[in-house]
Amino acid sequence: MDTRFGSNATIIWSDKKRILGMPISFTKYSLVVSDEWEKIFIKTGVLSTTIDELNLYRIYDIKITQSLGQKMFNVGTISLYSNDATNPTTDLVNIKNPYKVRNLLSEQIEKSRDRKGVRVGEFY
Repeated sequence: MDTRFGSNATIIWSDKKRILGMPISFTKYSLVVSDEWEKIFIKTGVLSTTIDELNLYRIYDIKITQSLGQKMFNVGTISLYSNDATNPTTDLVNIKNPYKVRNLLSEQIEKSRDRKGVRVGEFY
């Protein structure tokens, strides 16, 4: 059992930043859900590690960018726009199956907003 995120947390999705379609970087993305919260974790580095987290209910827009090279390897970059003070724009760079991941994120974001009782209009 993986307890890095807490005893009752479940990793819904994870991937690494890919180079030429291969997951050979030191950046890992994880979508984690627990009984109390839903977050995206971005872990970077190997000797010195930085972990950034973003609450799903704070995300108000999603954008996918895919260059020709990314299309060839079925990867893309998902940009998450949020009202997070430290990271208003978070990029999930070169992830596999970006359209499936976007759909998964959208679904989880709506569930998180429903649980918290938050509406998009409250962000502005």
